[in-house]
Formats: sequence, structure tokens, C-alpha cells
Amino acid sequence: QVQLVESGGGLVQPGGSLRLSCAASGSIWRINDMGWYRQAPGKERELVAIISVGDSTNYADSVKGRFTISRDNAKNTVYLQMNSLKPEDTAVYYCNADVGARGANYFRNYWGQGTQVTVSS
Repeated sequence: QVQLVESGGGLVQPGGSLRLSCAASGSIWRINDMGWYRQAPGKERELVAIISVGDSTNYADSVKGRFTISRDNAKNTVYLQMNSLKPEDTAVYYCNADVGARGANYFRNYWGQGTQVTVSS
């Protein structure tokens, strides 16, 4: 059984910063792509940023230059550093990962439970 657990969300003023973390736990052999998605009220879930096992990254245009995704493969953890936050960044942020479990010969996609980020004065 594999679990993704996010942390680091909260309330921040416009222009502020937050750092999200997502740790994968369980019987893990290998993790490929890891990413962050977000869903605002009344909107569809959207990709924020994604990072490959080789540290190649891709960002949504709306967060380029403000957010940075990184990962620590030894800790099976992905991070999202969010700077210059705007009210429109308010959403539930979800961690996502393609995980190969020990003893399995395939990768399965997992989601975290989500963490609320609210940007407001």
C-alpha cells in the first residue's frame, strides 16, 4: 500500500510564500514523475508543476517564475516552493506520483488527500 501525504498549506497574505511537501510512503520500489495539481472552487483540477525522476520540470504558465518544484528521491518527497502568491492561487493543492511498488512490474498513479492554500489579506 502506497500513500502520499501533503503538508505545508495554510493562509498567507498576497505576496507571501509557502512551501508544500508531499511524502510517499509504503512498499516503494521506484517513483517516476511527481507533480502538484490544484483545484479552486467551481473549477476543474489543473496541473501546477511536474518533475521527472531526472529533475526535468514543467510549469503551468500562471505560476512560471513564482513557483519551484523539487524532489528528494532518497526521501520519496516532492516540494513546491510558492513565492509571490496571489489570491488566484487559492485552491486545494494535490500531490500526484507514478509509483512502482516492490514486487510489481508496473507503475500506478497515486493522489494525496490535498492541502488548502488560501491567499488573502
